[in-house]
Amino acid sequence: MKKVEVSAIEEGTVIDQIASRNTFKVVNILNIQDIDQVVLIGYNLSSKKLGTKGIIKIGGKLLTQEEVNKISLIAPDATVNIIKGSEVVEKFKVAIPESIEEFLKCFNPNCVSNHQKVKSRFHVINKNPIRIRCHYCERHMGEDDIELV
Repeated sequence: MKKVEVSAIEEGTVIDQIASRNTFKVVNILNIQDIDQVVLIGYNLSSKKLGTKGIIKIGGKLLTQEEVNKISLIAPDATVNIIKGSEVVEKFKVAIPESIEEFLKCFNPNCVSNHQKVKSRFHVINKNPIRIRCHYCERHMGEDDIELV
């Protein structure tokens, strides 16, 4: 099989080990349309761990903790590499937080968080597969129910 190489970035972030089916969900989290730097997206790449994976390279961008938390829900196997001077200076695996506030929407239409000005709040029940519980209505949600806001 012929190997394809992609150029390195000088400064920025590389997100690797994204399940292929979730690559573009991660792209949506990152608001990369507002970036005037190099953005490379690899999709359906061969992976021993995942079968196929996605990878995203973003020049000039460091992730916020909220972005990392969102990515952890969509791509729990992802690793984040911080690049400076074309070298990896930090590498870490995303971790699902124990509780989540503000950036998820409860899928229960009757939940108070969907009708009043309260911060959404969820408790993580299980990390693999992801299972969360709404703090207000106690409804349980899985991967297919998660809606980021």
